[in-house]
Order: sequence, then structure tokens, then C-alpha cells
Amino acid sequence: MHQPFAITRRTMIQAGGAAVASTALSYARIPGANDRISIGHIGIGARGRELASVVAGLKSQCNVEMTAVCDLWSVNRERAASTAAGEYGRAPRSFQYIEDMLAAPDLDAVIISTADFQHAPHLQLVAEAGKDAYVEKPMGNVLAEVKAARDAVRARGLIVQAGTQHRSEPYQNAARARVAAGALGKVSKVEIVWNYHGPRWRGRPEVKQIREEETDWRRWLLTKPWRPFDPQLYFEFRLYREFSSGIPDQWMTHAADMVHFLLQDRVPVSVVAQGGVFRWKDGRENPDTFQALVEYPEFLVSYSTSFANDSDSFTRIMGDSATLVNLGGEGSRRWKIVEERGTHESNPFVHRSHEYIKLGRSERERLNFPQRFLNGAIEKTYGPLPFTSDSNPCHMRNWLECLRSRQDPNATVDDGFAHSVVAIMAARAQREGRKLFWDRAAEEIVESPVDSRTPVRTPAGPSAD
Repeated sequence: MHQPFAITRRTMIQAGGAAVASTALSYARIPGANDRISIGHIGIGARGRELASVVAGLKSQCNVEMTAVCDLWSVNRERAASTAAGEYGRAPRSFQYIEDMLAAPDLDAVIISTADFQHAPHLQLVAEAGKDAYVEKPMGNVLAEVKAARDAVRARGLIVQAGTQHRSEPYQNAARARVAAGALGKVSKVEIVWNYHGPRWRGRPEVKQIREEETDWRRWLLTKPWRPFDPQLYFEFRLYREFSSGIPDQWMTHAADMVHFLLQDRVPVSVVAQGGVFRWKDGRENPDTFQALVEYPEFLVSYSTSFANDSDSFTRIMGDSATLVNLGGEGSRRWKIVEERGTHESNPFVHRSHEYIKLGRSERERLNFPQRFLNGAIEKTYGPLPFTSDSNPCHMRNWLECLRSRQDPNATVDDGFAHSVVAIMAARAQREGRKLFWDRAAEEIVESPVDSRTPVRTPAGPSAD
């Protein structure tokens, strides 16, 4: 009973059929324009409840219903079932184990919002069952598991949306359009600083609530070695290195994905990183202060986070014609373009004009009326807000639309693989104290340079909401 849970052929069959049959089954289940989309949801904690609320908000517009909920902890499971019954007028099926939920033949797709280390194994199980998926970021934090999950999705032509939701937000797309139009010129450096003051991820109230008999601890550990039941680890896993890298998994994935999205190069050359626990000495194993340099073929990215000081967060994408500046942390809508003119050495008071990026008419028309009215009023008096809501429905709506159209969503499984690679490399570089390199041909992390200077451009993705 103390052996790690293995993703075996038998597990796959239990999860929905042999691999040969799963592709045909998935195509047979493609919902038509008037068919209700049947969704299952695994991992319904704090973030899971946010996602469930987003889906409920789209139930009429996208003709979708949460028909199954799955969580190892009975409290989460029962609360999710009760909430869904209130939203949809009937109770969903309730499961403790993912393979039982995946055996439901009418299930079209699955939302995965379990713990960081569980994302990739769960995505592989969902894909092997022939079902589409929305998977929270990081898509995975063990390279072999991320590869296996991606390959399972690719082999079946499934629609998978990675949960880097800012790709679908209108202000980020407006910024991307300006970059694509050449407004920055040649970009050579990106600087990202996202800060917060507090013992992030420590102090979850559920730690004192859960009892071991209410869950299945062995199954929660999944592929990890056995250890005694630990409520803190169960809910505060982001602080423990075997289960998450913390800042790289949770924050840097968003930063890396936005770089890939804006600059259309998602393959790193090398990563070096430093970090440590300098402020919150509360038993956490992952850094509260972290900095990484990620080298790409044509530019360098500097990423930094402190949980000990809430100094202004920003992003700067530096070209030889202009700088694209984002004021605020992850998801901020407040972008501006600053002209690159003169130097402070020759004129310490050099003036550089700037322009805030605002939504055009077509982007505004995609918003519902309350959003359009509020955005217009705010932009006129203040400018775009330096934050966004994690419950913005754009990304979920894009995925639900793609379940019908079978077009690639805004954050594909390959985009999820790319952000996972950067986070895995950064975490390893910090832990091992050395520079690491990416071998793009072998898709492996190596310890010596690889001849990979030819940039790989990602094809233009689908238009976002």
C-alpha cells in the first residue's frame, strides 16, 4: 500500500478505454452547435471553485453543464456538488477517484485544478480516456511527466487549454498586436519584477479542518514516495520542493508564457537562477526570494520575485525603437509604449513620449455591456487598471468554443509544455546552483551548451476573445 500510484495500462483502460479506441470515442463525442457540453471537474479547492464559478457564468452563453465533480477530500467534493446543483438545477455525479469519473461515457471534457505535481499525470489520464481538458498551470513540474501528458494529447488530437489565462485577455492581445506590428523594433531584453509582502501560501485554514479518514492520502501523493499524513503539505504543497517549486511553478509560468505569447519564441537556450528563504523562516523549503535569467536565441529575460517587500511590480520589454512597459504584476492591463529616444548620459532630463495601450473598437465590442461601460469610464479617468481578475471568463470561453470548433485554443498543450520547461529549468538551476541548457532536439535539460541559436517561431495562434 505504500508504493507510488502508477499510471499503468490497466489504469488507462479503467479511465476510459484502451488508447486505440479513445481517439474514435473522442471524435464521436464532439458536441454540435446545439449540444450541451458535459464537463467533469477534478480538484475543487480554492482555485477549482473559482474555475467552477466561471463555467457557471457561461452556462447559458456556451450551453455547458458541470455534470461530474471529483475530489479526494469529501468536504471539497460535497461542497462542489451542492454548489453545482444550485447553479444547474440538478446535482452532478460525485466521485472520489478520477478513473471512476473518466469512465462516464457522456463526459466531453475535464477541468484539472489539482495540486501542481498532479497536473501532468492527471492530464495524461484524461487524454488516455479520450477527453478534452482544461489544465491549470503549471502543466507539470516533472519533465518526463509533462512530455508524456503532451504526447498523449497530441496522439489523440484533443483540445487542451493550459491555464495561463492572460493569453485570452483583451489588453494582452492589444499589446501583442503592437509588438507584432514592429512598434518595439529589435527586442534584446525583457525585465520582469513581481513582488508581494507576506508569507505566501502559508496559513491555509483547511489545514486545521481536514482529517485523514476524509481523504485518500496515498492517492493524493500519486507518484511521490510514501510519507505520513501531513495536513500542511496537503494544502500548502507550494512550499515543499518535492511537490512544487513555488515561485517558478506559480508565478514564473505566467511570466514565461506572456514572454512566449508576446515575442513568439518559446524555446529557451539556457537558465541560471538564485534564491532562498530570507524572510519567512516558517518551515518552507521553497524560496521566498527568487531570481532567474532565461536566455532565448534573440533576447534575455530577467525574472525576479520577493515575498518580503511589495515594491512596485513591472514588466519591461526593451526594443531598439521603443519599450513596452507593464505597470503592475501578473495580469496587469496597464501597458504603455515609451519611445526610445536619446540617452540619459547625454541628457539626464531626456523626455520620452509614451502612449497607453487602450482597446480598439473591435476589442471593446467583444465585451459585454457592463464591462464595456466600466472599461470606458475607467480608461477615460484613470487609464487601464494595473490588475485583472483571475475569474475573467475570456480564457474559459475560448476553450469551450474550441470544444465545438475543434480549433486550437489560445494556450495549447505545446504552450503548456513550453512554460513548464522554463519553470522546471529555473527551479533546478536554483536548487543545483548551476547553469542549465535546453537541448531542443532531444527535449532534455543538459549541463553543457547546445547549438540552438536558430530561433523557433511559434505559428500565429487563434484570435483571442
